[in-house]
Amino acid sequence: MLSILIPTFNYNIVKLVKDLHQQALEQYIDFEIIVMEDGSTQFLVENKEIEKLKNCKYIVLDNNIGRSAIRNKLSDTANFEHLLFMDCDAEVCSPYFIERYLTFCNEECIVIGGTAYDSKEHNRDFSLRLKYGRMREARDFIYRNKNNFATFNFLLSKSIFNKVRFDETIRGYGHEDMLFGHQIHQLGYKFIQIDNPLIHKGLDDNMTFIKKTEEATENLFLLYKTGNYPFLANESKLLTSLLKLQNLKIVSLFSLLFHFLQNTLRGMLCRKYPSLILFDLYKLLYLSKISHSK
Repeated sequence: MLSILIPTFNYNIVKLVKDLHQQALEQYIDFEIIVMEDGSTQFLVENKEIEKLKNCKYIVLDNNIGRSAIRNKLSDTANFEHLLFMDCDAEVCSPYFIERYLTFCNEECIVIGGTAYDSKEHNRDFSLRLKYGRMREARDFIYRNKNNFATFNFLLSKSIFNKVRFDETIRGYGHEDMLFGHQIHQLGYKFIQIDNPLIHKGLDDNMTFIKKTEEATENLFLLYKTGNYPFLANESKLLTSLLKLQNLKIVSLFSLLFHFLQNTLRGMLCRKYPSLILFDLYKLLYLSKISHSK
């Protein structure tokens, strides 16, 4: 009936699996939980405890094959028709998490459960990640943006997955979920969004988050420049803004501004109360630098 699939990289996933396992047992359903380590070097001993649980499979890949390839491999390994994907740095926050998804396991569907953030978490080291997550990724924001697709916590039929699959040519960090969601829409499917979030626990500190954002921004630009994803110009506000700058012939000016303002902006983004408008500007300046240099 249900395959719960968790790609993992250097994260202790025992508590998450045990919580999911207990809920699935209480529902008296056919299920499996498959954890796949994507070239991890940490927590391998701890996570091996998963093998002791009924209907749980723990697979260790020696080499990192990437965020897209590992999800495809998990789907190929799964035995049931409905696939529940989630990231490893998640925490169950409802005793009805599995039960709420079971409602949809009798139909061909794509269901997004959403992301939540711990309301008690106020560590300044994570201020930018927390504000971005709460304002741009959390459930209420997703509900206002019906075309958003995130891989953090979602259910779909294996028959649909096999029509789409993740693009394994994407090796960099970021935006594989945007491409996957676009393909689903192209096939005529709609997302069902429900109130069934997982808490995002594996927070990056501010500088790590900024550097990952730079990596994702560069990956977005490289994907667009391949010419294989022309729709990105319309679906990414960041790319749309860059194209406007190109039409105005001021990309070089924005690239120069990034050179002079980079450290100042980073300092402001690492404050206790960072501005997301400033964060958007930082991304546009950084994209301008990439575009100008390439």
